[in-house]
Amino acid sequence: MKKQTLPRPTDGELAILNVLWEKGPSTVRDVHEIVGRAQKTGYTTILKLMQIMTEKGLVTRDESQQAHVYKAAVSENQTQRSFMGDLLERVFSGSAKKLVMHALAAKKASPTELAEIRKLLDDLEKPGKGT
Repeated sequence: MKKQTLPRPTDGELAILNVLWEKGPSTVRDVHEIVGRAQKTGYTTILKLMQIMTEKGLVTRDESQQAHVYKAAVSENQTQRSFMGDLLERVFSGSAKKLVMHALAAKKASPTELAEIRKLLDDLEKPGKGT
């Protein structure tokens, strides 16, 4: 059975997904309190976006209560991997080296981030790991 690919979320949909990933299942009002405040977006706009996201399969909706509760249907990690894979192919011709070099040149990494990157590279070089 072929794995279904979900559509890539728009910027507005990503803002909603970020709330759902951080807070967990939430009502439209919950999401609007965060996204609406930050982006000056109206309640009905958030509601419509979440309805569209349900149709797209990006979120699920529990209709068992008066206030419908929405939950992210895809994990943050899945979404990041999808975006990264697309970026890697489209912009960097599949070169992980180019992507990493540009990412590190674009924004200075903290000492903690650099240590985590080194550990990841060390782990990938261990026998049986990586490619």
